[in-house]
Formats: sequence, structure tokens, C-alpha cells
Amino acid sequence: MLAAGETPEFLGPIVALLVSAGLIGALFVRIRVVPIVGFLLAGVLLGPHQLGLIADEAAVHDAADIGVMLLLFTIGAEFSVERLSRIKRFVLGGGTVQVVLTTAVVTGLFSLFGQDWRIGVFTGFLVALSSTAIVLKVIAAKGATQEPVGQAAVGTLIFQDLAIIVMVLLIPVLGGESEGGALGIARALGTAALVLTAVLVVARKVMPPLLERVARLCSPEVFLLTIVAIALGVAYVTSLAGISEALGAFLAGMVLSESRHSAHALSEIMPLQMIFSAVFFVSIGMLLDVGALADLWWLVLLAAAAVVAIKVVTAYTAVAVLRVGAPTAMGAAFLLAQIGEFSFVLQQVGSDYGLSPAGLGAEGDQLLVAVTVLLMAATPALGALGGALARRLPERAAPAPAGGDGSEPSGDTRDRVLLSGWGPVSKNLGHYLKVNDIPVTVTTLNPDLAAEAEAFGHTVVRGEASKAGVLHEVDMERVKLIVIAENSAEEATHLAHVLHGVAPGVPIVVRPTDAPDVPGLYEAEVERVVDTHRAVTEPLGRTVLDLLKIDHVDMGRPNPTAVDAFRPDPDTDCAHTETIRPVLPKSAGCTECLRQGRRDWIHLRLCTSCGFVGCCDDSPGRHADLHADRFGHPIARSVEPGETWAWCYLDAVVLASADTPAERP
Repeated sequence: MLAAGETPEFLGPIVALLVSAGLIGALFVRIRVVPIVGFLLAGVLLGPHQLGLIADEAAVHDAADIGVMLLLFTIGAEFSVERLSRIKRFVLGGGTVQVVLTTAVVTGLFSLFGQDWRIGVFTGFLVALSSTAIVLKVIAAKGATQEPVGQAAVGTLIFQDLAIIVMVLLIPVLGGESEGGALGIARALGTAALVLTAVLVVARKVMPPLLERVARLCSPEVFLLTIVAIALGVAYVTSLAGISEALGAFLAGMVLSESRHSAHALSEIMPLQMIFSAVFFVSIGMLLDVGALADLWWLVLLAAAAVVAIKVVTAYTAVAVLRVGAPTAMGAAFLLAQIGEFSFVLQQVGSDYGLSPAGLGAEGDQLLVAVTVLLMAATPALGALGGALARRLPERAAPAPAGGDGSEPSGDTRDRVLLSGWGPVSKNLGHYLKVNDIPVTVTTLNPDLAAEAEAFGHTVVRGEASKAGVLHEVDMERVKLIVIAENSAEEATHLAHVLHGVAPGVPIVVRPTDAPDVPGLYEAEVERVVDTHRAVTEPLGRTVLDLLKIDHVDMGRPNPTAVDAFRPDPDTDCAHTETIRPVLPKSAGCTECLRQGRRDWIHLRLCTSCGFVGCCDDSPGRHADLHADRFGHPIARSVEPGETWAWCYLDAVVLASADTPAERP
């Protein structure tokens, strides 16, 4: 405990770090430069070699390590096993060629100048690695994650991160320590493979049910703690086997990506990841001693130019051999033309065995830091240069990857309505919109409600609509209207502010669960406010359709939220009544007509075996009859207003209802 008026020693440096990083980062954003460059510069200024405002470097570097692990965890969570399999040729083909070729070129150059080949290989390892953190930030800022150039760069980066395991195991051999030799390396690689396999298997078995239980608590705090524990816990377990903690965190994220709670997890952990990642970039800048290199500035520039030249050539060759086209290869090559953060991990391991960058000792260490910081800062400009050169190169169609075309799976790409929350009002509104053939996306934190919304045929994103990660998963570009109908007026006002900031041109309709604060909601730029007392489904639905400029259809159709239990008259002359069972209508109109985008049915019939809704024989599609013939479901009942009969296609007889007998007209 601190005495009154006593200031903790750590508080001043932390405040200096956060304030300077925030101010410099904001300045760089204003001049349209990624804030990472500002964080690096803040580290240079605050470090012990310049202003010296941060004395406890160890604490900063510990926080930076957490930042790297959380960063790789979020990358893994956005990069599912399925998506990884679609770019496996970039990982296994391009990544292998790039790492091996870069190491070989650097080793060859050092051998030409009379250096020991071991120094060349070690330096080649350092140069071969690119900055996963920087490149992914630049790709995301350009919106190129799903483009071929982004996939090529990310695939190569993933292989580099995997190659670190082998590089760390080879460093003792390069340092002259031959104990164990090839057998020791093989044993270490085998152990690493077993541990990675065990982690993946256990995580895939344990993580989904664990996250499901935690999500049911509907507590963001508990969910966030669970996600952080998983990320750091898996990283710790893998580190015990001599595997990079960052790679372990990446694997944990990849396992999480297979869970339906991945978007929710990302939305919760992202603010924490951003803070620690900023600390990481500051810590890299702190390593630079500008004074020590004042007389060697020419060497720094020469080394930086050499690194760019080598990495552009080798990365271009690695991607080009995959026959993806010169523009893609050129864009990816310049994105990868820097030295990565994990090179410092190798440099520290190498120093324990008497190895240093270029064999220059302490000067080599500082040269590595200077070139790394310089090229990290220049990455956005290098990426822009690569893009400009790529546009000058001739386009050529690239062959599809073995696992597909490399694009995301195609789904319903129509414009849609976003419902924030799932409750009684949203459920009825969702049915009304489905009647009118309007796709709906639902966001909800509750797993049970999410499963219910999915059962009704809606797209569901698990998480709160106020979180950036959740909105990214929603694909806001396709959202044409937002409805907030399950929140109080105060909550709706806050949510409307957030949504308007993300999608300023999308109208927002609010139906608060309590008395509406109309001035406050309109101040949040809400398009329409529907009073609770008059917010039955029909008026709210009409409001939505009016804003979408769509003519509504009658809701007097099958209700997909209500079970239909037709009971035939016991005296009916039909031998197939045993096929009749309670069913949930699959749609509010002809299921097949709606799938085809048409509404030209005349009358509707409901299959009493499965709930399929089909159009009658007088309709152009005759889908009720076709369904009965295809699936062997003989009986369908009329769902027209006032009609209670059913028809058996096999016996060609009318079945009257036991509740309200009626003749077929």
C-alpha cells in the first residue's frame, strides 16, 4: 500500500508511454500514415538511449510480449483452418521458397566477402523473417486481406512463423555446439510436432463446449477473461516444449476461429490487443540508440537498401513461381520487404551462442535494430510503391488454388436488414421481413436466442452490435437498414451513436422497450422512433418496408414461428393419414418460389409431413404437387384464409378437418 500523496514509481513512465504514443500516433493518422510508425518513433524518443523517460525496460518488454501473443491470437482467430487450407500453396510453396532463397542469397553474399558461412546463415535467418504485425496492419488498412496479394503475403508470413522453430533449433549448431547433432534436432522437432498436435486436438475438443458454457452466462467480463486465459495458456504450454509463445497463441486463435463464438471473442479482446500491441511497437523503438549509430548512418542506409533489394527479389520469385501473376507477386514482395519482430528473438538466442548480425558484435545488434525500425516505419510506403508498380504490370489470370479459388465461400449477397438483439419484437419483425423475402442478420449475445434465430433461417452473428469486431463480421456494406427493438431508450441511444459512426449512411429505426427519449434518439441521428405502445409487428414492419421502399405482402400466410397441427376427420376416406404430424411451416410463402426470387403463386399448400410450403396446381410452379411426388409426402393442407381442408395426392381425396369440417371448393 502507498502512503497518502505517494506516487507509484511505475505510473509516470506508463503515463509518458501512453500519452506520447497516443499523441504521435494521432499525428501520423492525420498525415495519413499508419499509427504503428508513430509508436516506433515514440519508443525511440522515450527509450534509455534518448530521453530516458522509461527506466524499467524489462516491464515494457514483458508487456510487449503479451502484445505479440494477443496480436497473433487475434490473427489466428480471423484465419480459420478452412481459410488456411485455401492458401496452403502460399504457405508451403511460396513461404518455403522465400525463406530458403533469402537465406541462401545472404549466405552467398557473406561468403563472397570472406565471412564464415555460419555467420551468413544466421544473418540470413534474421533477414528472411518479415514483420507479421506490421504487414497485417497494412493489409487490413488497405482492405486487401481477401485479395490475392494479401493472401500471398499472409501465407508467406505464416510459413515464416513456423520456420522460427527450425531456426531456433539450428542456432546451437551454427554456434559450434554440436551436442546431439542431427539426432538432437530431429528429437526436438518431433517433440514440437507432438506438442502442437496435442494442443490442437485438446483445444478443439475442450474449447467449443467451454466457450458455449461461458457464453451462456452472458457476461462480457467473464467471457473476456476466458479468452485471454485461453490465448496465454496455450502460449505458455507450447513454450514449455521450446515452441514460440506467439505461435502457440496463433494456434489457439485458429482453433477459436472454428467456433461460432469467434466474432464475439474478437470483439471483446480487440481493445486489449490494441493497447498491448502499441506497447510492443514502442518497445521495438526503445531498442534503437541513435547516438551510437550517428557515425554509421551510411551503413544503416546501405544495409536497409540491401535488405529491401534482396527481399523484393526473393519474395517476388517465391510468389511468381506459383503462377499467380506478376502484379500479385510484385505487391506481395514489397509488403514483405522488411525485417520482422521475431528476428529479435533469434538475435537473442544467437547471442547466447556467440552469434551476432553480420558478425559485428554489439554494433551488429544496433545495426539490426536500426534497419528493422527504419524498414518497419517504411513498410506503408513500400506497400504503396509495390501497389503502384503492380498496376503497371500486365494482368494475367491466375489458376485457382487446389482447394478452390481462394475466395470466401459465397452466401446470400443480397442487401439485408440488421436486427440488434433477438426477442419477441425482433422475432415477429423477422417473420414479417421473411414474408417479404428480405434477408435478415441478427446480432445477439445469448447463445440460446442465437440458435433460435438461426432455426428461423436468419444469419446470426454472436456478440453485441456495439463491438467493432461483431460489426465487421456482419458485413455492414450490405446492410441497408438497422432496427434496434430489444433495448431501452438509453441503451438504444448509445448503440445508435456507435452504429452511425460505423455506417453513417444507413437508416436506423428504434423501438425502445421503455418510454422513448425522442430528442436524445434523434440527436443520435436515428431515422425513425416507434413508440412502444403502438409498436405491434405490423406498424413496425411497415415502417421498415417504407424506408426500404418495398411494397409489403399480406402476413395472412403460413407463420414459420407457429406449429401447424392439422387433424383430419376420423371418417375421412384416406389410407395415408398416419403421415400427418405437427409441423413448423418452412416459409411464409411458397418455399421454392421464394428461393427462385419469384412470387407468382396463386394459392398455397402446406405439407403435413415436413412443413414445406408449396404453390397449388393452378400456380405456374405447381411446387406442392412436385414436392409430394419427389419426397413421397402424400398430404398437403390449404393455408388460404378460411380454408381448413387437406388433399391426398395418392388417393385423390379431400380430407376434412376434425376441428372445423369444410368441403373443398
